[in-house]
Amino acid sequence: MSNYIDRVERELSRWEYKTLRSPSMPAKVSKRWQNKLNEKIPNKVHNVVTESIKQMVRATLASSDYLSNQERLIDESLEERENILDKRIYMYKRTAALEGAGTGFGGIAFGLADFPLLLNIKMKFLFEAARIYGFDSDEMGERLFLLSVFQLAFSREEKKKQIFHEIIQWEKRKETNGRFTHLDELDWKTFQLEYRDFIDLPKTLQLIPGFGAIVGATANYHYLDILAYQAKNCYRHRLLKQ
Repeated sequence: MSNYIDRVERELSRWEYKTLRSPSMPAKVSKRWQNKLNEKIPNKVHNVVTESIKQMVRATLASSDYLSNQERLIDESLEERENILDKRIYMYKRTAALEGAGTGFGGIAFGLADFPLLLNIKMKFLFEAARIYGFDSDEMGERLFLLSVFQLAFSREEKKKQIFHEIIQWEKRKETNGRFTHLDELDWKTFQLEYRDFIDLPKTLQLIPGFGAIVGATANYHYLDILAYQAKNCYRHRLLKQ
C-alpha cells in the first residue's frame, strides 16, 4: 500500500505542475483562433450549449437524477477504490464515444442533441467517482465540489489555475465557512462560457453529416479522458490530505 501511495503522490505532483504551468504558444494561438471561430458559429449552436449547461447545473444542485447505483465506499483502500474507478472510466469513455458517433452521423439535428447527452454522461461519471472515493454526493457541498472538478477539466488556463487553488483548499474552506450550501458559490456565467469555449470547435465539426461521426466519437472519448484525469486527482488529493 505504501508503494501505491508513493506513486500517487508523485502523480499528484505532476498533476499540479501540468495544471499550473504557463500556457504554451500553440495554446495562445489556439485561443485567438477560437475567439474568431466563435463569432462565425450560428447562435443556434451557442444557445443549445448554453441552455444545456444551465439545465445540467440546476439538475445537479437540485435533484437526484444523476445518482447511480454505485454504493458509497467507506473502508476500501485507495488502490481498491481506483481499481473500481478505472473500470468505470473505461465504460464511460466507451459510452461517450458511441454516443458521439451516433449523434455525429446524423448531421446538425442529431449533433445538437449530443450536447445534453454528453453532459449527462459526464455528470453521472462524476457522481460515481465521488461515491467511489467515499464522499457523499447527496450533500450540496459535494455537488458543488464535483461542479468545480468539471470546471477544472473544461476551463482555459487562467481560470483553471483559479479553480485548482479552490479545489486544493476545499477542506480548509469548509472548516472556515461551514458547509457550502449557496448557489453563489458557483459563477454560473463563467462556468457556461468556459465550457462552451473549450468544446465549441470539435463540437461544431461534429455537425457535419458522416464526418461528424468520427469527430464525435473521438472528441467525446477525449473529453471523458480529461474529466476522468482531473476527477481522479482531485479526489485523490482530498482523500490523502484529510
